Amino acid sequence: MIKTTVVGSYPVPLWLRVMSTRESLQDAMLAVLKTQELAGLDVVADGELYRWDINHAETNGMIDYFVRPLGGINSTLTLQQLTDWRSAPGRGFRAKPPGVVVDSLSAGSLDLADDYALYRDLTPLPKKFTVTSPYMLAKTLADEHYHDLRELVLALGDILQRQVAAIDADVLQVDEANVTGSPEDGALAAEGINRVLAGAQGEKAVHLCYGNYGGQTIQKGDYAKLIAFLNLLDADHLVLEMARRPDHELPLLREVRPELKLGIGVIDIKDNEVETPEKVARRIERAAKELGAERIAYVHPDCGFWMLPRSVADAKMRALVAGRNLYAGGAN
Repeated sequence: MIKTTVVGSYPVPLWLRVMSTRESLQDAMLAVLKTQELAGLDVVADGELYRWDINHAETNGMIDYFVRPLGGINSTLTLQQLTDWRSAPGRGFRAKPPGVVVDSLSAGSLDLADDYALYRDLTPLPKKFTVTSPYMLAKTLADEHYHDLRELVLALGDILQRQVAAIDADVLQVDEANVTGSPEDGALAAEGINRVLAGAQGEKAVHLCYGNYGGQTIQKGDYAKLIAFLNLLDADHLVLEMARRPDHELPLLREVRPELKLGIGVIDIKDNEVETPEKVARRIERAAKELGAERIAYVHPDCGFWMLPRSVADAKMRALVAGRNLYAGGAN
């Protein structure tokens, strides 16, 4: 049977925003995991709650959480550094960079294994752990040391590889939401991602989306220009935004090499309307007809849930599982 999962993030519970202690964080993680369990998901995630920072809410810790602890990065920029960064193309989605690279990068105080340990034993269900792609991290940084995007990407990739090597999650997922708007960098993005995946203990996944800030799509482009990038990935399966994408893009995925399984987004996270199980089942059925049911390993939301109200996110998870079950019953 096609498995159900989430991409990663979950809406931050109100009490965690008000009282951000380790105890309240663990309480929130228990609530997130129990909600996923009750929804019937096959593979769960921690909700990325410990990464949320009210000062960097626009990226929900997807960027700043990974960058700020690193050695070799200064989080304070001069006005000239900020002006130079803003003058480069593709920076409109942030007001300022998370930092400036001033020396050779090191892990600093980043400790992803300790973060994973927060939820490792809170559920018996199969678990995934997510990290941001080194290419996406590099594209947001100001760089006054390497002066070469590839060197910066690979330096970040090496750090993340060593970090994930200590994590025994069932699925290790690398998230990439920048190369969708810069497909000419596909080979470089894949090289960085593969550097991280080389350290994974479990199933290797890559999530690809077009960004989501307040329901807005950030990157412009289409899958036609990304197939070559996808085929370079040393992954077991993909986690793809598809529910929000144009219908003509789904058949393009036939060009993905057959040993690379597909995860198909069937829940639109840029819309508060909750899909019916029937709608989800129809989306799965169409994908199965276009690509072959044997190619589809997972169905999931297009991206993380963190910008949605909790009640909507919870209802969408229930619809995802119910729709998968409806499709599976009809397919038998």
